[in-house]
Amino acid sequence: MIATAETIEAPHVDWAGLSPLIAVFLGAIVVLLLGLSRSRSARETAVPLLSIATLAIAIGLSVGRWGERTDLIAGALRLDELTLILTILFCVAGIATVLLSWRHVAPRELAHGEYYALLLSSIAGMIVLVAAQNLVAVFVGLELLSIPLYVLCAAEMRRASSLESGLKYLVIGSVGSATVLYGLAFIYGATGSTDFGRIAEVLAGGDVASDVLLLTGVALTIAGMAFKASVAPFHQWTPDVYEGAPTPITAFMAVATKAAAFGVVLRLFDVALIDAALDWGPALAVLAAITIVVGNVGALGQSSLKRLLAYSSVAQAGYMLAGVVVATRLGLQATIFYIAVYLVMNLAAFAVIVARERETPLGDDISSLNGIGATRPALAWSMTISMLALAGFPATAGFIGKFYLIEAAVAGAYTWLAVFIVVGSMISLAYYLKVIAAIWMQPAEDDGTVVATEPVPLADGGETPLLAGGAEEATSARGQGELVGVAVVFAALTVILGIVPSPLLDVVRDAGAALGLL
Repeated sequence: MIATAETIEAPHVDWAGLSPLIAVFLGAIVVLLLGLSRSRSARETAVPLLSIATLAIAIGLSVGRWGERTDLIAGALRLDELTLILTILFCVAGIATVLLSWRHVAPRELAHGEYYALLLSSIAGMIVLVAAQNLVAVFVGLELLSIPLYVLCAAEMRRASSLESGLKYLVIGSVGSATVLYGLAFIYGATGSTDFGRIAEVLAGGDVASDVLLLTGVALTIAGMAFKASVAPFHQWTPDVYEGAPTPITAFMAVATKAAAFGVVLRLFDVALIDAALDWGPALAVLAAITIVVGNVGALGQSSLKRLLAYSSVAQAGYMLAGVVVATRLGLQATIFYIAVYLVMNLAAFAVIVARERETPLGDDISSLNGIGATRPALAWSMTISMLALAGFPATAGFIGKFYLIEAAVAGAYTWLAVFIVVGSMISLAYYLKVIAAIWMQPAEDDGTVVATEPVPLADGGETPLLAGGAEEATSARGQGELVGVAVVFAALTVILGIVPSPLLDVVRDAGAALGLL
């Protein structure tokens, strides 16, 4: 019998619950249309301002929904504190990326409207991904997150390394997405459901948890997500893509993409697959240990700041994975806390890198930081605090975050993994202190020139062409206000959260309670 229109009941849609996601989507559309304007001020000023306003509205809507726990769109998405805190983090990372991109060449070459619309679209994909409690929604969010980033990595179309970065990320990202899709399909085949709650019920009620089909699906899903989160040995793309992509996009990928990947891993493994933890837990623990070692050892010989932070991000992924492995509320809270402080620490560092790329012809080489303790103290202190925090130095947010992860690992009977976190942090001092030594112990470089990251506006409305040598006369402080502001604000937050972490701890406790873990 063919169903009539009267017998088909449409799913209830909670528009208020979806409001942060809707705001980001609508903002992307309006930004794209505004970018078509012939007015230069509309493209170069109004478009980024509107992008910031969109993300600020999404943050406000997320705060307004705090404390609500409800299903959205027939249970495909979940509104709870975990979704909301990660949404806020994505939007904060987006605002910082807009500020880092404000005078950058990438939005000019890709076109401002397209650049910021793609950025907002990727953030929307991240929100869908971390809210997903259905296997189909997971894949939709993953692709919506990834596809805009493939384009953004290649935004500097006149620079070969940027195009190479975009192509590499496209190829590797496609392999990762396909692997995740196969894994999710196997999980569906073993359990007969795409809904996280139903999958958990099936695993709890029978012998499916040890089924070969399910375990194969879990293994493929882990491998695919490991590509996105830069978990070794699936991390090989990370240094090359981070180095070649425009630095603001590198910063965004380093913090937001990793947060999104771990957000969905927490919900998938600690909700849907929690009853198979005895099978996937040890495997993830081994991956975490390998990742910590590979990331920290790989960073030791790097002279490029972006490659150094790429390997650092690999090691940091290993630390975060320790919180997932234990499959407890404490582990979930520790992971979310570390995601938040990792975002703060990294954005301060990348703001300094963008500033020095504009000020010197040395690009992202460590030597670009030589002597800035005397010439650019605001940038110097911001980078110093960031490096100390990433190393886990006391009185910084990084120390509290690592301590929290170690506590979770020990409480979850993974003491040996906690030892890896401690040893990895000790190794990391070698390359983080190398950066600090360049800042405070090396003689200052000549800052008389600034890399021509953008044409200089002339009085008649025209622009100077980019010089073949890559530099042009300008003052070192030109156009750096927003960069210094981002660096200082996030460096200050790094210290504040290291001394007074209780407000953030209270927030992550709510997020941990949202999944109902013991």
